Order: sequence, then C-alpha cells, then structure tokens
Amino acid sequence: MSNETAEALEVWIDQDLCTGDGICVQYAPEVFELDIDGLAYVKGDDDELRQAPGATVPVPVALLRDVVDSAKECPGDCIHVRRSADRVEVYGPDAE
Repeated sequence: MSNETAEALEVWIDQDLCTGDGICVQYAPEVFELDIDGLAYVKGDDDELRQAPGATVPVPVALLRDVVDSAKECPGDCIHVRRSADRVEVYGPDAE
C-alpha cells in the first residue's frame, strides 16, 4: 500500500521560514494562499486561511502530488506534510 491511498495526511506552513515566493500557490492553489502579509498559509475546504501558528489542513488525495512537489520546491523549506494519525512528517524539512 502506498502513502497516497493508505494514510490521511495534513499539511502546515511555518510562516517564520516562509519567503513569500508563492511557489506552493502555483502548485496547489486549492491548499495554499498568500495573505496580505506576503506569507503563504494553508486553507481549508471553506477557503478560509488557517493563520494560527502550526494550523493544519487535510491534504486532499487528488492534490497530494502537488502538495508534495510544493514542499520539495519551497525555497524556505517551510511546508510540512505529516500523517494525521501519529503526526510523523513524511514530506518536508523534518521528514525522515
């Protein structure tokens, strides 16, 4: 079984490291958005930005590849994708 189908994943952004390049928004505008402060935030199904530090949103399975690519390409290394069940990072700067 692959990670894509087996596990629920969530994503969050460390705004302290965000460079505001917007690469994540280009990859997955359904999940990421730049706010007026110039930093990227995750957003939920309701299109509301999650601005609390460490706030997460679920990663839609259909967008997993785009979210993973944005984490890999992020110049600030600030996008964290982790398993919802045990909060272990699977993609991003702290992934093992």
